[in-house]
Amino acid sequence: MFRARLLRANALCARQTRLASTSPRPPQSSLKSAALGVGAGVLLTTAFFLARPTQDEPRLNVVQSEARIATSTVGLRASVPRVDVDTLANELRRALDDAEDAFGRVSTDPEVLHVHGYSENDHHPGSNPTVVVYPRSTTDVVEIVKLANKYLVPIVTYGGGTSIEGHWRAPPGGAICVDMRDMDRILEVHEEDSDLVCQPGVGWMEVNAELKRRGIPLFFPLDPGPGASIGGMISTGCSGTNAVRYGTAKGEWFLNVTVVLPSGEVIKTRRRSRKSSAGFDTTKLFVGAEGTLGIITEVTIRLAPVLPTTVAVVQFPDVRAASEAARNIVNSGVGIQCVELVDNAFMRATNLYGQSSRKWPEKDALFLKLQGPTAMSMREGSKTIEKICAPHGGTGFTCAANDAEAEALWADRKNALYSTLALVEGSQACSTDVCVPVSRLPELVYETKQDIEASGIVSTIIGHAGDGNFHAVLLFRTEDELAIVRGLVHRMVKRAIRLDGTCTGEHGVGIGKREYLCEELGEGTVRLMSTIKHALDPHNLFNPGKLYPDIDLS
Repeated sequence: MFRARLLRANALCARQTRLASTSPRPPQSSLKSAALGVGAGVLLTTAFFLARPTQDEPRLNVVQSEARIATSTVGLRASVPRVDVDTLANELRRALDDAEDAFGRVSTDPEVLHVHGYSENDHHPGSNPTVVVYPRSTTDVVEIVKLANKYLVPIVTYGGGTSIEGHWRAPPGGAICVDMRDMDRILEVHEEDSDLVCQPGVGWMEVNAELKRRGIPLFFPLDPGPGASIGGMISTGCSGTNAVRYGTAKGEWFLNVTVVLPSGEVIKTRRRSRKSSAGFDTTKLFVGAEGTLGIITEVTIRLAPVLPTTVAVVQFPDVRAASEAARNIVNSGVGIQCVELVDNAFMRATNLYGQSSRKWPEKDALFLKLQGPTAMSMREGSKTIEKICAPHGGTGFTCAANDAEAEALWADRKNALYSTLALVEGSQACSTDVCVPVSRLPELVYETKQDIEASGIVSTIIGHAGDGNFHAVLLFRTEDELAIVRGLVHRMVKRAIRLDGTCTGEHGVGIGKREYLCEELGEGTVRLMSTIKHALDPHNLFNPGKLYPDIDLS
């Protein structure tokens, strides 16, 4: 497994290096800080992969479709044909467009299978896929789907591999893993229309880096984990720190998608015009569907103008006060792009991690990104924010003096995962999120913080406070501690639903949250979702075992 883990770690390093090369050169002090941060991040990533147990699974000589076992979730039953692994792999190679290069695009190498079956981001059950295939075109995907139907072998689509609810784990018995890494091209850029057309394997960071390289003053504002791909972002219904200003994947950022359905049919959900009232929104059918209804092969995304920004930080006596201040800031009408809540444990972790340019007071705090057409408008906005925070006990208000300082301040917020891991040597992280109406966020955060402290688990809280969405990064080292962590997550979800919220604000459902959907949405809504799944995928081949709770359609 050594080579496979280094492969992923090196890929992350290469992506950071490639993106960094497209950005303007910062001052020398910033370069030194950035180099330390990237270097430490790569070392931690590499060490993480090398330290984790491999938990190898024997290679199966036969692929057996277990859709009926892994996903009785929608009352479906599939027959169970068998196919020799080598036969399936060879048929996949023959089916691909470029026959000369087909051998390298279909793999049954145990190390490759492990990379596509194991995730450092979640702790849900799953298996390695039986074969991994790398399509380059919609035609390739159609041929893969035809073979899946021929042998009734499940299909799991793999994007950036950053999701945390087990979205791309293979079901028991094997699956074809369709890795979209080679479908990563930007096909068209329409600057005058503020949109572009791309394949699903390109990352949002690569999109923004390419726009910057071309000198186009536009960007794609959804910003989940740094490795996330556009296809995965659609499938999980993601958002990120910018959601308070720009909304989520379930807004209008994805104008249309080209999709290969479970039948092998190819559809395009709508034209490229900015709006349409022609029928219901079939694009949205695939946003948040988690690869259970089709495989996305092309996307048109909307872009937004790049505006000047700066960053401010302010401390509070507790998370309740910080949450209340965040709510008032958002409602004030100040030009805000991000409002991020962090607790005192996060600030302690940031100091311990040692990559920050300053030593922070270890108190609950808000990180705010202000946005405006001019520097003067942002200065006025920062004065308004400081006044709003004062009655809530806000102290130590700091606003960046220039772009370099703003970048350094924001880096402290974005280093959340690595900073948190520094709190407990040798720990692993379970990250989860919930979301409630903004007015209920102070209550949710305060009660959750008390619950975590009483459990003895070390954790940080990081919230998109302007949306009522917050994340807990819970650390554990043993199976006993993991059991406690799971109890905390369960109570957090129950608390959020009680407050008229959701079990997941932006991480998606996957395996980890499907048990809560009936309670949150009601059985009628879940039955409707399941009926759509059944109609499009009667053999239950597309990403089985994810999203849909157990419910009988009969």
